[in-house]
Amino acid sequence: MATTETPGPARPAEPSGGVHAPGRAAIAARHLRTDRWWLAPAVTATVLTVFVVYSTWRAFANADYYAAPYISPYYSPCIATDCVNMRGGADLQIFGPWWGLSPALLVLIFPLGFRLTCYYYRKAYYRGFWAAPPACAVAEPHGKYTGETRFPLILQNVHRYFFYFALVFAVILTYDAALGFRDAAGHWGHMGLGTVVLLVNVALIWVYTLSCHSCRHIIGGRLKNFSKHPVRYRMWGWVGRLTAHHMALAWGSLVMVAVADLYVYLVASGAFADPTFF
Repeated sequence: MATTETPGPARPAEPSGGVHAPGRAAIAARHLRTDRWWLAPAVTATVLTVFVVYSTWRAFANADYYAAPYISPYYSPCIATDCVNMRGGADLQIFGPWWGLSPALLVLIFPLGFRLTCYYYRKAYYRGFWAAPPACAVAEPHGKYTGETRFPLILQNVHRYFFYFALVFAVILTYDAALGFRDAAGHWGHMGLGTVVLLVNVALIWVYTLSCHSCRHIIGGRLKNFSKHPVRYRMWGWVGRLTAHHMALAWGSLVMVAVADLYVYLVASGAFADPTFF
């Protein structure tokens, strides 16, 4: 005699995307955290927003970016014909007057492009602004997850090319920092607070750039036998130790480049005179 089973309650259909998509971690709750998990992405979003607002204002200001012998890192190298006359001679004037816009717009695309596509900064603004995801063990609110396999995020792969531009700008900022040891008349032997500011800035720029994962890969990522390349292996180890601190170096250099620009702006605008040590 056949028996008829009474069907149980139907299970609700699981969403097909987001955190419940096939292959994603099965987290039924909104999050599994007991700490203030929202604090880190909130601070990240706040600091990055302040930096973007400040940098946008300074990039379009087109004023108060040179206080002999200091030049703001936002405007170096100044390559438009409407740049102020700097360093006691003719400046690089590759472009024309740039239609009245700020010459900073000609150069900032390269260092900003390097930071925008940086592996750490991707994590920072993906979590801080897009909540993708906002933190570990927190459900992602988006319906789809394609990673960086589609437009526009697939463009993040140009990071390795921006690295080479970043090296060029690190050299230029090193030159600017060296010129900080000259006085307004062009004589060597000067050292002011601005000199120290530019030196600290370029030092952080260098260690942040060299700690880049692309740099580590270029040095030793393709080697199959380290014993045959002892010099590159040693360099790879040095860069690897820097890479372990990539997040701290990214934040330190980000804040310092804004501080360096702000210092030059305050001196150039007459807010105060640059304290001179000798």
